[in-house]
Amino acid sequence: MALIVQKYGGSSVADAESIKRVARRIIETQKKGNDVVVVVSAMGDTTDELIDQALSIDSNPPAREMDMLMTAGERISMSLLAMAIHAQGEKAHSFTGSQAGFMTDTQYGAAHIRAVKPDRVKAAIGNGEIAIVAGFQGVNSRGDATTLGRGGSDTSAVALAVALGADVCEIYTDVDGVFTADPRIVPTAQRIESITYDAILEMAASGSKVLALRCVEYARRFQMPIHVRSSFSKRKGTIVLGTYADLDSIPNRD
Repeated sequence: MALIVQKYGGSSVADAESIKRVARRIIETQKKGNDVVVVVSAMGDTTDELIDQALSIDSNPPAREMDMLMTAGERISMSLLAMAIHAQGEKAHSFTGSQAGFMTDTQYGAAHIRAVKPDRVKAAIGNGEIAIVAGFQGVNSRGDATTLGRGGSDTSAVALAVALGADVCEIYTDVDGVFTADPRIVPTAQRIESITYDAILEMAASGSKVLALRCVEYARRFQMPIHVRSSFSKRKGTIVLGTYADLDSIPNRD
């Protein structure tokens, strides 16, 4: 049995039907004998819409209040996904970033993770539940909600995988892995089956947007394998890891 952390981005949970499809995929992973923890982003363009609403009210909103507002998108996603899993006959329990144990510094809008203490997530797994965690957010020493900045859900997923001692962190997006170029722009781009942390960091520094820079740096620091996959297909995606010798140890590759 493996412990797998899956992260689903906004395009993967853009509407009710997408959320139901993601729920089926999560349940399928669990039925293979795995424990599953899921980190989820806000639905579709929710974050941008919240920012627009805030700026229509206050052109210079307080940073603390913006973070309080920004955490709402992921809370919607996590609860709806938990409901979708329940509707399909399985048990799920949703958690905000603070409930999942994400402790951050006090920098609003671009907070850094200081510690992850996922006691309640572990308890849910122990009860046979699928744990659904709101990405992109945590709580600071003052008890205030904080957000991790753009790409923060990827970082949340890797940090949670490290804290739980997971076997792999799967990042689900709208492309089938890491490519030699953006396949949405270059039709002849080739998928890369596996790549090292250092190589993917070089790609990120050159403008690649498949994975957030902080996410990969965190994974490299703790040697957490990342499996980049599409939530819209069953293709194998791309595995990011420290050495190719570790490739055979990655679960759920099919």
